[in-house]
Amino acid sequence: MSTRTARYDVSSQRVIVVMGVAGTGKTTVGRLLAEALGLPYAEGDAFHPAANVAKMSAGTPLDDADRGPWLDAIGEWIGERAGRGGGVVAASCLKRAYRDRLRAAAPGALFVHLTGERALIGERMAGRTGHFMPATLLDSQFATLEPLRADEDGVAVDVAGTPEEITGRALAALRRL
Repeated sequence: MSTRTARYDVSSQRVIVVMGVAGTGKTTVGRLLAEALGLPYAEGDAFHPAANVAKMSAGTPLDDADRGPWLDAIGEWIGERAGRGGGVVAASCLKRAYRDRLRAAAPGALFVHLTGERALIGERMAGRTGHFMPATLLDSQFATLEPLRADEDGVAVDVAGTPEEITGRALAALRRL
C-alpha cells in the first residue's frame, strides 16, 4: 500500500529507511533491499548509544530524550548518503516526529513501513536469539507507533511471508511511487 502517489524511480538511489516495530524484520529486509538496489546498508541499532542498549536490554522502553542522539546519528549517515548515491538504513522510526527529524537530514528520504499482526510479530520476536530487545517491549512499540500518513513519502508492506517475498513487495511498491 502506497501512502503517497509521487513518481519514484528506484534507480534514483535515494535514501530508504526501513521502519516498523521490533520483530518486523527491518534488518533482514533492509539488507535484502540494499542488495537488490546495489546500495550500502546501515543497521540502525548500531547507532544507539550503549546506555540505550542497556535500557532496552533491561526491558525499559526508550523515551524521546533517549532517541535524540540515535536519530541524530542516523540523520548524519543518511544526510551523507543522500549526497552520495543513496543507501538503506533499518530504524524503527515509530513516530512522525522521528521521521520528520530524519527527513530534515535527507529531505528525499523514503520510508518502507513493515507492518503486520501483533501475534505474528510477537511469535517472531519470541523465536529470535541474540538481540537486546526483549519481546516484553513489543506492546510499548505498538503503543508508540504512528503509521505513515498520506503526506509522507513511503509505502507500507505486510510482513507475512518470507523475507524474499516481503522484499519483493517492497520493491514493487517503491516502483509504483
